[in-house]
Amino acid sequence: MNIHEYQAKEVLRGFGVPVPKGKAAFTVAEAVKAAEELGGPVWVVKAQIHAGGRGKGGGVKVVKSIEDVKKEAERMLGMTLVTHQTGPHGRVVKRLYIEDGSAIARELYLSALVDRATSRIAFIVSTEGGMDIEQVAHATPEKIHTFQIEPAAGYSPYLGNEIAVALGLKGEQAKQIGKVVKSLYEAFLAKDMSLLEINPLVVTKDGNIICLDAKLNFDDNSLYRHKDIQELRDLDEEDPAEVEASKYDLSYIKLDGEIGCMVNGAGLAMATMDIIKLYGSEPANFLDVGGGATKEKVTQAFKIIVSDPNVKGILVNIFGGIMKCDIIAEGIIAAAKEISLKVPLVVRLEGTNVEKGKEILAKSGLAITSADNLADAAEKVVKAVKGK
Repeated sequence: MNIHEYQAKEVLRGFGVPVPKGKAAFTVAEAVKAAEELGGPVWVVKAQIHAGGRGKGGGVKVVKSIEDVKKEAERMLGMTLVTHQTGPHGRVVKRLYIEDGSAIARELYLSALVDRATSRIAFIVSTEGGMDIEQVAHATPEKIHTFQIEPAAGYSPYLGNEIAVALGLKGEQAKQIGKVVKSLYEAFLAKDMSLLEINPLVVTKDGNIICLDAKLNFDDNSLYRHKDIQELRDLDEEDPAEVEASKYDLSYIKLDGEIGCMVNGAGLAMATMDIIKLYGSEPANFLDVGGGATKEKVTQAFKIIVSDPNVKGILVNIFGGIMKCDIIAEGIIAAAKEISLKVPLVVRLEGTNVEKGKEILAKSGLAITSADNLADAAEKVVKAVKGK
């Protein structure tokens, strides 16, 4: 789960992480009031969307008067902000963050994530902070340094010293970065984060280190432990189909292809997507209905798949273990009838009650194509979509 910058900074502030003062605003009037309360003389007006690259897209502006705060708020609220992370469709700006301006001497980069290769939290730092960190990683990877934290030992002061050296910080600033890293590590653990990114981490002209921007992602599987984080979720920033799927405990991710997939099990879903590509087409989604799907759950899954206008065919690939093939077949038929399915549908069933499931499909009177195995299913659905 992602949250907005202003929410991320509030979370980090609770762990003693130095961040600039700021206030969220949902209207132009609220933006003006926030600027007046902050006092200035320099403010930063920031569009709040779940995507990076806002500055290049015109979503971050430094201003020096209340009147300019008002002008920028009027311009940004309601605009469609397009960045390299939003795609060409962009995101509509519905929230702003009005923040105290900072006198920047240096821009650095710092992030923390779970390194799955080592099962440790890793801090990644660079002296080349700012909007083009992706280009730094591509062109000059030697400027990026990674530090692993041993889980049993946790944070130790030497880690802060090593990061200070990597960032070229000395004296008082070296002490400050040690405290910042320690606080960020504690926040990462306490809130079950999957990603923490500070870009830029800045050294101000008066020698202080502050987190000028903040991006936090959280492990969805741990959200039941963090009601305060759950309350920060902004459904307007998420794909409507993915939001709908979450209501029924369906794992759904929209993709850009033309063949909708309904599968039980994440590994089998990945294999299904791969074989669709192998036979010359592209998957329109990842959808795992889980091991204990009901007839109702399957019906909802179908509705979500066909809500995507790009879907030109559907491949159902079910291995019945806990979930019986006859239950899946009943769900498929119910869904096809309810939504008046108008695209080719290929079904591959295997496992518990497979013969009964195939019989139910065969007697349904619907235009459902059965497949003997996964390769056969992929070949049939691709041919149907391509009109071959």
